[in-house]
Amino acid sequence: MKLLRFKTGEVEKKGVLVDGKIKRILGTFFDNYTITDEVYELDEVHFLPPVIPSKIVCIGRNYADHAKELGNEVPSEPLIFLKPNSAINSHEGLIVYPEQSNRVDYEAELAIVIKKRCKGVSEEEALEYVLGYTCFNDITARDIQKKEGKFTRAKSFDTFAPFGPYIETDFEDFDNLYVRSYVNGELRQNGNTKDMIFKVPYLISFISNIMTLYPGDIIATGTPEGVGELKSGDVVEVEVEGVGKLRNYVSKEK
Repeated sequence: MKLLRFKTGEVEKKGVLVDGKIKRILGTFFDNYTITDEVYELDEVHFLPPVIPSKIVCIGRNYADHAKELGNEVPSEPLIFLKPNSAINSHEGLIVYPEQSNRVDYEAELAIVIKKRCKGVSEEEALEYVLGYTCFNDITARDIQKKEGKFTRAKSFDTFAPFGPYIETDFEDFDNLYVRSYVNGELRQNGNTKDMIFKVPYLISFISNIMTLYPGDIIATGTPEGVGELKSGDVVEVEVEGVGKLRNYVSKEK
């Protein structure tokens, strides 16, 4: 089932995608909800981020070939960093090129959406805390990252955390999904989650033993090789098998 948030006019709504159309739902994604007979076409709504997380936890260098392409060692345990809530961006949203950077990159990722309060869980029980999965683009000011050797400033600019358009709740095999990126329609990344160093249950357990995860929190699981530069005017897309395609537009204008 594909869950989403959207607007018609100024009204924010929740919905589920059924046969290519949106059916409005009442309630929350995290409790019981009711599917109504209120139906919308995809081209008549404005997409919103499917959830508003309290935090976005990202995993660095979780694909060996990506670590290699940037000249980094493969980590022996998950390398985690946070993106702030203020970086959240939606499907069809604008990625704003910051004045401080001359090199902004795309990074296509599978992201986990947490369903309920999650603290100190084991790998065996980790999947009980998953609402579903979504597409994520870990936008990065690469020149700043290289200059500082750190992640926070380079990855935290406003608009640098697009995700969506849907949360897919029905995955059974999240260990064998293609993860792709496109720039102006050209394929740039073509990875597969089977190549992740640290798998989904391990990541949830590892992170939840550091910090409490709350409903709607996002874990971005890392990007495969093939990351590259974006320029003003580009259209960048992230596609995760079974989830959909996240599309964003790059601009130096706010």
